[in-house]
Amino acid sequence: MDKPMEHAWRGQTVMVVDDSVPQRNYLSGLLAQAGFGTVLQAGNGLEALQLLEGGAAPKPYLVLTDLEMPGMDGIELTSQLALRNLAQHLIVCSAQDPRLLEVIESMAAEDSTLSLLGTLLKPVRMEALMELLVQASAHKTARMAAAPAAWQPSVDELAAALGQGQFVPFFQPRVSMRSGRLKGVEALARWQHPERGLLAPNHFIPALEGSPLMAGFTLEIVRQVLERLKEWHACGMPALACSVNLSADNLCDRSFIERLQALVAESGVAPRNLIWEVTETMLMRQLSQSLANLGRLRLMGFGLAMDDFGIGYSSMQQFARCPFSELKIDRAFVHGASRWPNRHVVLRSAIELGQRLGVATVAEGVETEADWQLLRGLGCEMAQGYLLARPMEGSQLASWVLRERPRLKALAEERTAAGGDEQSFI
Repeated sequence: MDKPMEHAWRGQTVMVVDDSVPQRNYLSGLLAQAGFGTVLQAGNGLEALQLLEGGAAPKPYLVLTDLEMPGMDGIELTSQLALRNLAQHLIVCSAQDPRLLEVIESMAAEDSTLSLLGTLLKPVRMEALMELLVQASAHKTARMAAAPAAWQPSVDELAAALGQGQFVPFFQPRVSMRSGRLKGVEALARWQHPERGLLAPNHFIPALEGSPLMAGFTLEIVRQVLERLKEWHACGMPALACSVNLSADNLCDRSFIERLQALVAESGVAPRNLIWEVTETMLMRQLSQSLANLGRLRLMGFGLAMDDFGIGYSSMQQFARCPFSELKIDRAFVHGASRWPNRHVVLRSAIELGQRLGVATVAEGVETEADWQLLRGLGCEMAQGYLLARPMEGSQLASWVLRERPRLKALAEERTAAGGDEQSFI
């Protein structure tokens, strides 16, 4: 067991809620083995709330609850724990239809106050419980960074930061699932704030959107991306493809598209080495002009990617009507797909759609080897996520490649002979 991760819960109070006495005792034993301190028990949701609200028990670090219970089921208990702020974290387990557990995960995706660490199918195995606890601890910082920022800068602060070159791109690798080789990167904006440190997009993108600064911001990020692509190529790396996010403001502005084309042409970087990422939501803003600009970008030789495919109401319709060259499957369908039948089906359908249309498929949010192997078996072309690498500065990419080469090759060690012809850095 990884000691630093273990300290996150060692000695903490935990509660098991289950109407079956043998199950309560079994789960309590697992939690004690995991290093928790006091293990409380309740037979259903009502009993759990009475214990927690009556002052008979301290606020637990974790509540592990079953779904199907008399009096108050696990779904209602989950809602009440969040509403009354009675637990720091939550794990839900069940022997019922796995889709019921997906209801809980969907609730948590829409409401961060649920503090769900994850869900487990019964019978709960110690290995699965530990994997969930360790993974939740490892990604706690990342989840906090992605939460809406309390502080939002003014337009004047953003303008000053833009003028002083404080916005920079970080790069997250995209890896071939067939060979384990680096195939490209995604550029992700960061703000090197002189006082607040390195800030994620949630601290500044909401304030930039809809402002006159958005076009200049995007062009500045693209300018730095182009410089980095040339630097990588000069030091012996191949011509990698880099994807860059475009905002709704960018996409529906004809003059912006012309400025973008001129910037790339002046750099000497081939348009095929740039992929513009857009979401369905962006397309719905001034749809006609957005479609026209997408068509123009494709005619210029750029790649186009539909980001977050599958989470919008009309993803399929928008994908069919636009000249996309790449389909990025949202993390919501990737993460845990090896365990959940519904996600597996959606994932398979998305990958088959890309294959039939001759469009590259990229899976976002790949965090476990189980999900990697499933995606690889389904024929997904590329993966991106914490299993492979976190976003990094451009100067770190070459050393990352050399350091991670053995691990990435091992992930794809059963690749087919066809994978041997791919041209890339590793």
